[in-house]
Amino acid sequence: MNFFIVDDTATIRGILSNIIEEEGLGLVVGEAADGSEVDAHTLAVQEVDILMIDLLMPIMDGIETVREIAPSFRGKIIMISQVETKDMISEAYSLGVDHYITKPINQLEVVSVIKKVSDYLLLEKSLHNIQKSLSFLTTHNTKKRLFENTLPSKQALFLSSAKSILLELGIVGKNGEKDLLNLLEILHQLDIEGNRELPPLKELYELAAKKRLGSSITPEEIRKEGKAVEQRIRRILQQVLEHLASQGLTDYANLTFEYYSSKLFDYTQVRMKMLELGGKKHTTTTRIDIKKFLHALHMEAKVRGYHENKFPHD
Repeated sequence: MNFFIVDDTATIRGILSNIIEEEGLGLVVGEAADGSEVDAHTLAVQEVDILMIDLLMPIMDGIETVREIAPSFRGKIIMISQVETKDMISEAYSLGVDHYITKPINQLEVVSVIKKVSDYLLLEKSLHNIQKSLSFLTTHNTKKRLFENTLPSKQALFLSSAKSILLELGIVGKNGEKDLLNLLEILHQLDIEGNRELPPLKELYELAAKKRLGSSITPEEIRKEGKAVEQRIRRILQQVLEHLASQGLTDYANLTFEYYSSKLFDYTQVRMKMLELGGKKHTTTTRIDIKKFLHALHMEAKVRGYHENKFPHD
């Protein structure tokens, strides 16, 4: 893995570089003291896989920099800061930041986060290579027919993989499980058709409403059921958050908690829910980034299926 570190403190850049090299996590191919010194072209030329960037810098902060490079940068982004402002962190995640590391730097946290991001990046690259191979097959008529015939079974296998994840998340049989599976199935079908961007949530909810009630319902019924789908999704995501937080509270090294908590949620939300369950915080309703959750869950189901060789490759 190739790393690029952006932080206005030379000491922090040095600490992160040492951790990366001493732990054998990869190679630091570049550094900068401010976001104004970084652009997508530079990162592409240096073949950067993971960008580690400070949130607060004097000229161009991390949020501005990520917003600038996000449309072109294909690697992963890890934000670094001692600031824990909810709005800033939420904006960072919405722009494409994958993980968050707090200052002062803790070596165990840095190693853990980098390993998670690196593993996920490798799986994404593997999936991309498989998809390229499948696309190549479509240029041959006989292979194209074979590929098209596998689509229904691929969809079924994807849903099987998704259901196994929902089982791990403790929501199988819960109200809203069917809506969540419908949304994942819709996203997967769009992905098969080449639509990589996540549609607006309102559009997704209404597509799920049509899937649930049938295409013959009226626009008003679609709108009404779409809102009902949204409410059920919000409630079941709160249940997932509570399930993971309770596992982390019982055993911080729990594999399900460790793997999914930062992948599906903002880490501050999980921490606040753990404090709440531990009686150290008043009960509040946490606003979950639903797009981040759906995107991560869809990718996880897709990657798991390919990684376990469940989907047909040839």
